[in-house]
Formats: sequence, structure tokens, C-alpha cells
Amino acid sequence: MDRYSGLLLQVIRQAAEAYSLKLSADDVDDLCADTMAELLHRDMAALRDFQGRSSLAVYLAVIARRIVIRRLKEQRYRQAFGHVDAHKAAVEATSSERSPAARVEEQDRVDQLMQILPEESRQLLQAIYLNGLSYAEAARQLGRPQNSIGPLLARIRAQYGQLPGLQ
Repeated sequence: MDRYSGLLLQVIRQAAEAYSLKLSADDVDDLCADTMAELLHRDMAALRDFQGRSSLAVYLAVIARRIVIRRLKEQRYRQAFGHVDAHKAAVEATSSERSPAARVEEQDRVDQLMQILPEESRQLLQAIYLNGLSYAEAARQLGRPQNSIGPLLARIRAQYGQLPGLQ
């Protein structure tokens, strides 16, 4: 597989370019690892299905492209609904860039917002952002349908402005 790692990286870059996405080195590494794991899944079923109708490189490129595009679509979907996990390095870099005064000011804004929010909105924000619950868990806790959580968060964001923690 090491022989085809360059091919795999090229497929990842081309797929990202086709979807107009700019990938960080961490994203490329994650996609590469996901693709390798998928190729090795179920005792290398994808590789055992190779019938020799084309070269192995072409076969791997097609499979890798399908895997990468599926992952990129999933990521784009999660971004649209605010479910994307950041890399630890990106989070640390972001948090270290903010000064203590900025963090205190942000905390004051959050405290003010929490005081003026209706009870249900406050509970939702606490469940999602402070307790780290998923949309499904927050929906169960609040007794709401799961598909109402995203729109409710969007209305809160639109109504009360963009706080860094709500983006």
C-alpha cells in the first residue's frame, strides 16, 4: 500500500479541489487514514474484489475517490448543521491566540445572553455547548423532535448575534 500512497494523496487533493474545499494537512491525513481503513475493512474486501480489468492503480484511484468524496460530503453536511469537530491542534492554536481579557469579555457576553434568553433557549444552549450533548440527546432532554434543534439554534444565532461559542 505504501507504493500507492502518492496516488492516494493526489486523489484526495483532486477531490477536494473538485468540491472547492481547502484542506489542511490534518484533514488530508485524516482522509488518507480513513481511505486506508476503508480499503482494509472486512479483510480487504475491496482489494479482493479486484478482477484485473484495469491496472491496480486505476482501481485503487476509483475506490479512493469514492471514499474521499463520501467523506467530504459527510463533512460538508456536518458543517452545514454545525457538527464539525475541530482538530485539537486547531483548537489549541485558536484558544492560545485569544488574550485573557478577550476571554473574560466573551464570558461576560455569554452570561448576559444567558440572562435574557427564554428558558427553553437557555436550556438548549447549555445542553449543546456546555454539556456537549448531541442534537438527539438535547432533543430528548428538552422533549422536542430532533429535527427542530438545528433550526432553533439558527434562530437563536440570528436573533441574538454571533458569539464565538455559537458559531
